[in-house]
Amino acid sequence: MSVAEIEAGLERQRATLDLQGIVESAARFLEDAPAREIIRWAAATFGDRLCLTSSMSDALLIDLVSRVKPGVDVLFIDTGYHFAETIGTRDAVEAVYKVNVINVKPSRTVEEQDRDLGPRLYGRNPDLCCYLRKVEPLNRALEPYLAWVSGIRRDESPTRANTKVVEWDAKRQMVKVNPIARWTQQDVDNYIADNGVLINPLHYDDYPSIGCAPCTRRVAPGEDPRSGRWAGLGKIECGIHL
Repeated sequence: MSVAEIEAGLERQRATLDLQGIVESAARFLEDAPAREIIRWAAATFGDRLCLTSSMSDALLIDLVSRVKPGVDVLFIDTGYHFAETIGTRDAVEAVYKVNVINVKPSRTVEEQDRDLGPRLYGRNPDLCCYLRKVEPLNRALEPYLAWVSGIRRDESPTRANTKVVEWDAKRQMVKVNPIARWTQQDVDNYIADNGVLINPLHYDDYPSIGCAPCTRRVAPGEDPRSGRWAGLGKIECGIHL
């Protein structure tokens, strides 16, 4: 290994330690802060090295972040399996909000994946399908950034109950900002109604949680909102937030 490579490695280690220190102090300081204040901190700290991700279930996070940082990069993972309504919501977001939507695609098309791994991988091995069509593409897309903003909330599922408003994403070696981690569903509904936020029309058709079409079903009244995701497959997360 050359001297230059050693120095570059040490520099990356120092940068990682600096970011982890920022996360620890910010998580304490911002725990009780309003969502917009958390976003202001992130925008001031990371500048153009900050992005957000959206599944286009609604534009709540996009609305929040774009009010603080117009032109922010919005990463949308185009899995090839989305409902037409989700693609339509993405297109509407591009037209309505001051953001830069970046369509992130898997390394294989659906047809290529079917050819290489067999059809309907989502039914036979949903974890692998999610990894290939969501997790790996997002990992690639996040490489230029130091921090990303996510819309996950503590009340969504047991796996998200301990989410911090600012945390270290060890898997990707970057900062993850969760400005609405403390929000309830009622907080979400109120913000959408008060601000005229765009939402995916599938919400009006009993789809409270929207993923890929083959792995998402309608939810009956009284059911857990996320019970329509990967129903019957013993799976509750795609892997992005684990």
